[in-house]
Amino acid sequence: MEAERDERLVRAASFGAVADAYERARPGYPEDAVRWLAGDEPCDVVDLGAGTGKLTRSLVALGHRVTAVEPLEEMLDRLRVAVPGAIAVRGSAEEIPLTDGSADVVTCAQAFHWFDPAVALPEIARVLRRDGRIALVWNTRDDAQAWVAELTDTVIGRSEFRTGGVNATTDRVDESGHFGPVERASFSHVQLLGREDLVELVRSRSQCAVLSEAERAPVLEGVESLFDTHARDGVLAMPYVTECFRAVRR
Repeated sequence: MEAERDERLVRAASFGAVADAYERARPGYPEDAVRWLAGDEPCDVVDLGAGTGKLTRSLVALGHRVTAVEPLEEMLDRLRVAVPGAIAVRGSAEEIPLTDGSADVVTCAQAFHWFDPAVALPEIARVLRRDGRIALVWNTRDDAQAWVAELTDTVIGRSEFRTGGVNATTDRVDESGHFGPVERASFSHVQLLGREDLVELVRSRSQCAVLSEAERAPVLEGVESLFDTHARDGVLAMPYVTECFRAVRR
């Protein structure tokens, strides 16, 4: 467990070195998914583990008042440029730099699996108002298409420290005692990728970011080979299932 924790921390910290690739290549989130997570009426949202603001910008576009919390300064620098309408602060899920009861919704996009849930879930409950809610979301590659499964298995790999997948997510929220029943919804969308986009997408993954340059080179060569094999008119259509979870604070 200690070794897994240490590796998780190293991989979580690796995103600082690939912040530009993350901003350029990572997909956003479908509007209907964002509405399901945060609601239609403008409210106070804390976007926890906000990265470069992939979800933050969608929340701001819907009129929410958003405070983005992110531990890596390199990611925050990109977020501040990309989403000037949000308040961006440095902090973590385990130590949220906000007062008690300051948020209606706490969102975590592509981030909850990096948290220590035993510490983070009470912190999230602390900053939520009564009847506020936690809202978790992941973009998951749809491996039903053969080339996507090939990318997952041979280039990216399947481990992203979700330790048990979506069921573990709902179990941890349920078991914390701070929230009511977890609701779940899924939404589909597609990201169109050119050659460099696909390379940058893989570079932005923690599995690739922690590699040395010598180790990374053959991985990226494999990505370009896969693109050459499967692209049509210079474009690959990456299918995603956006998996969403929400639960109301007790």
